[in-house]
This record gives sequence, C-alpha cells and structure tokens, in this order.
Amino acid sequence: MIRLFFGLELPGELRMRIAALASGIDRARWVAPENLHITLRFVGEVEEPAMEDLAGEAASIRFEPFPVTLSGAGHFERRGRVSAVWLGVEPDPALAALRDRIEAAAVRAGQPPEGRKFRPHVTVARLNQGRPGEVRDWLAANTLFRAVPFTVASFALFSSTLGRSGPNYRMECLFPPEG
Repeated sequence: MIRLFFGLELPGELRMRIAALASGIDRARWVAPENLHITLRFVGEVEEPAMEDLAGEAASIRFEPFPVTLSGAGHFERRGRVSAVWLGVEPDPALAALRDRIEAAAVRAGQPPEGRKFRPHVTVARLNQGRPGEVRDWLAANTLFRAVPFTVASFALFSSTLGRSGPNYRMECLFPPEG
C-alpha cells in the first residue's frame, strides 16, 4: 500500500518565507520547509498498480501555466479544537479547473470521488493541544500574509510516509502543462 496525493510544489524562496512563520504556538508540529505544498487532490492509501493508473490518467491533463498567490491565514478544527493552521490561496479559476481535471482523472483511474470541498491552502503546522490564545495570536500576526504570485507550470503525484515527526513526502511523478 502507498499513500498518495496530487499537489503543487512551492518555490524555494516562498517555502523559506513560510518556514520563518514557524513559531509562537507551543506543541505545534511545524511542517518542514521541503514538505510545504498545496494539495490538489488527496487520494489516500492504494495498491501500487493504482498509482500507475493515476499517473497514466494524470499524464493526459493539459493546462496553461497560471499564477497562484498565497494570502491570509486560517485554521481547521476537529471536535472543537484547532487541528492545523494554514496560509490561504487566493481563488483562481485556473487553479479550480486544474483541480477539477485531476479529480476527473482520479475517478477515471478507479478512485472514489472526493467528498470534501476543495479549499486550497498550505498547512503550516498541525496541532494536538495548541493553546487557544497562542493560536489566536499566530492567526492575528499572519492574517495579512501575502506572497508574491508564483507560476504553476506543473503539478505532481506525491507519496506520503507517516513518521514520528510527521509525514514525509516524495514526488513520484511530475506533470507539465502539455501533459
């Protein structure tokens, strides 16, 4: 079994800027700079042959390169507690269209449709026991975050291995705009 997702890599300079925000919440598990990304479609655990099917379908996706801008900060909750803090992605029709094409490719490859609404973001930290005041302060300090736009010129299929310090990601396939 292999755990997979489709995503966008971030430019190195942007990853370093985001990594500089990794403080102020005790007990937060900050995402390592090399693991910062935008998830386009979570696949989950599949058998190895399913990865080949996914890659084959994704290889047919065509798109024009387009800009993406990270802007703002927010959080996710699970059972009334903050489970993650993130930086947002400004809405963009080209990003939504690429995500929709990836979703269609995943379904053609035999995966069940994604049940969750697409909310593009970059997870900065995961929390089990973050103090509400610290989370509130981090969000207030980063709510006006805005990055210089970067160009999406490819997307990737990543594998994810869960480790003691969090997940580690490995690019399995890279898909350029011409497919």
